[in-house]
Amino acid sequence: MELRGASVFLRRVEAGDTGVLAEIVREPEVARWWAPPENFDDMLAIVVEGEVAGAIQYDEEDDPDYRHASIDIFLSARFHGKGLGTEAVRVLARWLIDERGHHRLTIDPAAANDMAIRSYTKVGFKPVGRMRQYERDPVTGEWHDGLLMDLLADELAPDGQ
Repeated sequence: MELRGASVFLRRVEAGDTGVLAEIVREPEVARWWAPPENFDDMLAIVVEGEVAGAIQYDEEDDPDYRHASIDIFLSARFHGKGLGTEAVRVLARWLIDERGHHRLTIDPAAANDMAIRSYTKVGFKPVGRMRQYERDPVTGEWHDGLLMDLLADELAPDGQ
């Protein structure tokens, strides 16, 4: 699987990527929101100009009465603020809608992660509810709130927005 945007290339994580991704999730700006995963096998590497910049993953609910997909992403702090995370989410969202046939996508950042929320809003995700004490904070171990956001297929923002 390979997906391309204007500046990002999404592909399956390869054996040589795992060390780089492990370093990225230990960066303070990333570790603040992400606990290191047990493995990176179910993720796609986000490649920018030949360099692994982070990873993105999706999960699909196949029950026909609840069919939808969810997305999660982390990006090295060196690539923050450049629109690359927004582009990666948009590219994966477009594939999930156009190729996998999903009519609805969800994403659930920490409620305090303003940078992520702004990025997902640019793709077309809208807040639908606050999930109280949703996940354990990877740094403090305390429970923190999450923000449930969703996107309907016809709300996906076009490239460049």
